[in-house]
Amino acid sequence: MQNVVERELEVKLVLSPERSVPVPARLSYITADPYAVHITFHIGSESPVHWTFARELLVEGVFRPCGHGDVRIWPTRAGDRQVICVALTSPDGNALLELPSSAVAAWTERTLRVVPPGSESALLGLDGALAELLAPMPADDLWLSDPWSSDDPPEGES
Repeated sequence: MQNVVERELEVKLVLSPERSVPVPARLSYITADPYAVHITFHIGSESPVHWTFARELLVEGVFRPCGHGDVRIWPTRAGDRQVICVALTSPDGNALLELPSSAVAAWTERTLRVVPPGSESALLGLDGALAELLAPMPADDLWLSDPWSSDDPPEGES
């Protein structure tokens, strides 16, 4: 059974230290993709902007700076508000976002209740798929048998 944990929220796209603009966003966690979190930004264009990154990164980023490369996350204060900063980098550009800390922490906690850390691999069904892939087939007996197993010597030998 697939579960989805979603949360609509307003994030702030930081344009400069003095200026930011609100952007509607949706956090999504899908148990069929248990290691990832998805965030969709509705920026007023025809198609929203989607980002996917490790759930573990967001879980850690609620408490301390983490990440490198395309996604970096850290907790901080913006004025009198506690926020989670998310820095995103792509070939198309960079973005610095401020997410409300309490909303992100509560949503992240919900994902951890649905799929506790360390239990993600069980949802992928890798063990069953691997067992099915490696299961012997009737034709395998032909390939695995010794072609010289009879008492007759091979041709040309006496």
